[in-house]
Amino acid sequence: MSKPKLIVVLGPTACGKSSLGVTLAKQYGGEIVSADSRQVYRGLDLGTGKIPPEEMEGVPHHLLDVADPGEAYSVARFQQEAYAALDGILSRGHLPFLVGGTGLYLRAVAEGYVFHDAPPDTALRARLEDMSAPELRDELAALGVEADADAWNNRPRLVRLIEKTRNGEDPHAEAPRQPRYEVLTLGVSYPRAVICDRIDRRLQVRLDAGMIQEVAGLRARGVPDAFLEGLGLEYRYILWYLQGKLSSEEELTDELGRAIKRFAKRQVSWFKKDRDVHWLGMEGDPVGEARELIDAFLAGDERS
Repeated sequence: MSKPKLIVVLGPTACGKSSLGVTLAKQYGGEIVSADSRQVYRGLDLGTGKIPPEEMEGVPHHLLDVADPGEAYSVARFQQEAYAALDGILSRGHLPFLVGGTGLYLRAVAEGYVFHDAPPDTALRARLEDMSAPELRDELAALGVEADADAWNNRPRLVRLIEKTRNGEDPHAEAPRQPRYEVLTLGVSYPRAVICDRIDRRLQVRLDAGMIQEVAGLRARGVPDAFLEGLGLEYRYILWYLQGKLSSEEELTDELGRAIKRFAKRQVSWFKKDRDVHWLGMEGDPVGEARELIDAFLAGDERS
């Protein structure tokens, strides 16, 4: 029996995934499942670049705001909740779109990873609990393992990689797969210089909109600094600014902008490894190009 069809839209930060996903979902009567490891958290809006309701244009979005800040949220949990959301979309006769930039989340769903993790090492986790992401990366490097793009600022994932390595497992071994969907993957990106410019402009817009105040508000509501630091990028650097570790908003903007650009470069490297991605010409007619691919995919054309 043929598998249900799923459209994936992926790419590095600040390249227009969300807006393209909305445009395509509207044209095909679809609904969107977000695949972003930080947008699952309530109240993390500006810092994660979460699409605001007015930009959804009536397209239903799923797996935004499903966890409280500080709550543990794993890729395995995401996969199960994404499966439930996608099954609901299909049951309504709508076309599902999986849109985001967290590569591990995207692959877990699109490729059907089967998770059989060993129980966590509680003693080791207690020792690692107060370590920052850079310190965890150093510990991992000392074990001869390099963190991938998705784990770079993700403390829970870094801890899990250390656990697996110390347990004698291959931390980057690919999970067995049981794919549930027939997938068309569309990639959005720009030349490096354009991505950097888009990052700079988007960062200033979000700072002007109150991103610093968002982080200050999270702290005031009792969200632990360790959780905010573990989120990386915007939350880490703004936390450092609020703690006085960065002396001015100008220094914050400069340091954070460079960190986001480094992260985008790692994302591009991660996604470019996947030969099944159809990269759209974002400076041309990406919507028209995407529609051609989707139409062929839905019609069963092998070229898709």
